[in-house]
Formats: sequence, structure tokens, C-alpha cells
Amino acid sequence: MRIVVIGSGGREHALAWAIAKSPRCEKLFVMPGNGGTESFAQNVPVDITDHAAVIAFAKAEQVDFVVIGPDAPAVAGLGDDLREAGLLCFGPSRAAAQLEGSKSFTKALCDEANVPTAAYARFDNEGDALAYVHDQGAPIVIKADGLAAGKGVTVAMSIQEAADAVRDCFSGAFGESGSTVVIEEYLEGEEASIFALCDGESVVMLPSAQDHKRVWDGDRGPNTGGMGAYSPAPVMTPEMTAQVENEIILPSIRRMAERGTPFTGVLFAGIMVTRDGPKLIEYNVRFGDPECQVLMLRLKSDALDLLEATARGTLDGIRPEFTDEAALTVVYAAKGYPVNPVKGSEIRGVDGLDTDKLKVFHAGTLRRDGKLIANGGRVLNVTALGQTVAEARDRAYDAIDRIDWPEGFCRSDIGWRAIERELKRA
Repeated sequence: MRIVVIGSGGREHALAWAIAKSPRCEKLFVMPGNGGTESFAQNVPVDITDHAAVIAFAKAEQVDFVVIGPDAPAVAGLGDDLREAGLLCFGPSRAAAQLEGSKSFTKALCDEANVPTAAYARFDNEGDALAYVHDQGAPIVIKADGLAAGKGVTVAMSIQEAADAVRDCFSGAFGESGSTVVIEEYLEGEEASIFALCDGESVVMLPSAQDHKRVWDGDRGPNTGGMGAYSPAPVMTPEMTAQVENEIILPSIRRMAERGTPFTGVLFAGIMVTRDGPKLIEYNVRFGDPECQVLMLRLKSDALDLLEATARGTLDGIRPEFTDEAALTVVYAAKGYPVNPVKGSEIRGVDGLDTDKLKVFHAGTLRRDGKLIANGGRVLNVTALGQTVAEARDRAYDAIDRIDWPEGFCRSDIGWRAIERELKRA
């Protein structure tokens, strides 16, 4: 098959790398790709917001299958346009992508499907939102309704912080995404990332993962797109995973089909495991980043087969295989991230690090005159396998120590929750 992967981040590098291992992958394009993907695929400098240009390229290159990586193209309806042009596509319709594109849409779906989630209220004006914050008190969660590159959520521990977040949304800090605000109850518990392949009817659960959203050690500082992740998440026992599938994932998928907007692609559920059981924090309609990186490193089955079955509606009965080993990834980011990352610095020592237990996925890189250059906020995802999370952690940080990049930084405590559990069991 001739395949295009849409996107340029670490998630897309991981997806493309996994797809490239399939014996059925004849030719692989990544649009636009990055400094890592060009080593095994053809990067294509096409503007992915120009759907006509994407389709024209796919037709000209006789592409058989398009895999949409990021959220924005999915929400913008690229999947609809590709399918209308007769192309097989992994990714949801524009209507189904509202599960990520509008937090109030998802909250309404939860109400209809009786999916456990945080109590909430929706506001279209600043005054009413501020009054609600003062009435409810803190801690409280403020969310821009639309896409905000992972930065439109504030877990406010004080009324002042919540009020500032509301004002940021309505003042245009997140563009149109903040013109509507969802304010939620603060949930106590442990968060986990759950993924399910869905073909509109059938659901195939994938392993769990746990992300680290805060920029600094000890889960301090502003939320980011994710500073690291590991899989599996120990909090997601088999019993807890079954409860999430039966009480959250399946009712949502059934309700989407009943609405006439069946969901196809990968459904990413952010779950809070509370004293009252698992509750949905939010849905995303693509693989998590950096969770995708640990999932792809653990995957033993053919990634192309799985994605194609999802797109064709033939998931029923498929059971993918994953290694029992743990995987952990550390995000190496440019100084200044997440507010104002410094771009343009050279990174040395990355090439040659990969082994059968370690993979460096590129996120924000490009190659210029034979040099690897930082070209984003989250720049590298140093990802490792291990018999334990601690072993995977040690392998990843050992690799980071061998990378020469003074302009980069990373958290030093990725995996701390799981490692604490491992130490207690020892």
C-alpha cells in the first residue's frame, strides 16, 4: 500500500515508524513530516489545511490510505473531504470530531448517554462565568470550549486563578476556541489515558497510558501538551479498564451512532479515577501525544492492519498484541516552552541512539545543512522499553544524557507514580 501520514509531531513520527514496519507498506509519505521522519519516509511540504492540495497529492501519487494524526485536521473535516474524493482514511468525520472540537458537545453527549463525568456549566459571556466561579469556589477547572493546542485548560486552585483563566478565554487568548467556556467541578483522583479503536460499531481497547501535563517536576507549573508518558498505567487494573469500556466508551459510541454521526478512528478518553469510580475528563479524537509514542513502541501487531481495519469497518474480532514490557517517553523541549520556545538551536548526539529497546521520536525538528535543528516547543521524545517502568525510565534518561543540546530541558521525574508503586511492591 501507498500511505500518507498527516502531521509533523512526535505522534506522527511514531505512527509512521510503526506503519513503515508493515510488509504491506510499499511507499510512505509524511505530510509535512519532520527531521526524524525523513530518514525512512518521504516528507511532503504540503499545507495540510489546504484539503484540495492534500487530495491532489494523494491522487497524483496513487495513495491507497491516508492516516490523520493531529486534532485540527480531523476537526476541520479533512476525513470527510478525503472520503468524498474516494480515498480510504483513518480519522473521524467532522461531525464526530466535535467530541474533541467542542467540550460542551461532549458534555451534552455524556448527559444523553449517562456517562459519568464532572459536573459542569457552559458560558458564552464573561460576567456570568465569573459569577459562577465566585459562587462555586476553588479548586475548579476552566476550559476553552474549542481546540487550544493542549493549553486551553486551567486547573485553578484559587478563585483569582480561575477568574484570570476566564478572562483569558473571553479576551481572545485562545481565539474563537475561548468564545465559549466550560467550567467544571474539580475531580480528585489519579488521571489515566485510555484509547479505543472504533469503526463506528466495534470497539477494540488498547493499553492504558499516563501523561504528565505540567511543565515542571512535581507536577508544577502550567499545563502543556505533555512532558512525558508511560504505559501501562498501573491505576488501570483489568477491572477498572472494563468499567471504563462498559460505562464510558461503549455508551458514547452507541450514542454517536444513534445520533447519525458514528465515530471512526481512535477515541482517546482522559479518565479520572475517583473514589466514586472512573469519570470522563474529556475526549480526544486522535492518539495522544506523547502517549502514542509509548503505545507504538509496545505494539507487536501490524499497525497498518489495525488502522486499515478501523477505516474499513472490519475491526470486529481483532485483538492486537502488545509487549508485556513497560514503555516510557521523556519529552525534551526547547527552553521557553510552553509560552515562548526558542527555535533554531542545533541538537547533537541523537543519530545512532536507537536500539531495539530505545527509540528517539522527533517532534519539532528539521534538518538543515546536515544539522538537526530545534523547530518547535516539544522537540524530541526519548522513548524506551523496560521490564519495569523504572528500567524504562533509566534507559530513557541515560539516552538523554548522551544528547548535546544546552538549549533543551526536560522533567526529571517522568513515571514517578508508577515507580513509587513498583518500589512498594518490591
